[in-house]
Amino acid sequence: MTTTANWSYTAACTIWRRYQDRDEYGDTIGYAAPETIMCDYQGGLSKRLGDIGTEKVVKNTFWTEYGKAKTGDYILIGESLAVDPRKAGADEIMQVVRYADTFERSSDDYAIITGT
Repeated sequence: MTTTANWSYTAACTIWRRYQDRDEYGDTIGYAAPETIMCDYQGGLSKRLGDIGTEKVVKNTFWTEYGKAKTGDYILIGESLAVDPRKAGADEIMQVVRYADTFERSSDDYAIITGT
């Protein structure tokens, strides 16, 4: 962890990475064991109801140096050992954005965005 991230990413979060394998119907066959990562986070907007239904909007944004997160994985504020991320109350990752390590150039930063 870079020196900047060491004082910035102080919150423990749990991530469940989705297996890439699929069943005969194309559905994910499960999730890897939960991993604890260090990050910081901010709450966002919630679901918006419109005339023709609901719209997905940002729920939480997590900042971290953890570079393995992908769309479809799940993340939770805090630590969990639960096998099923949905039962643990985790949110699905909708997008991952990579940012350059501006100060030390040793480890990129990521914004992990969840939605509702």
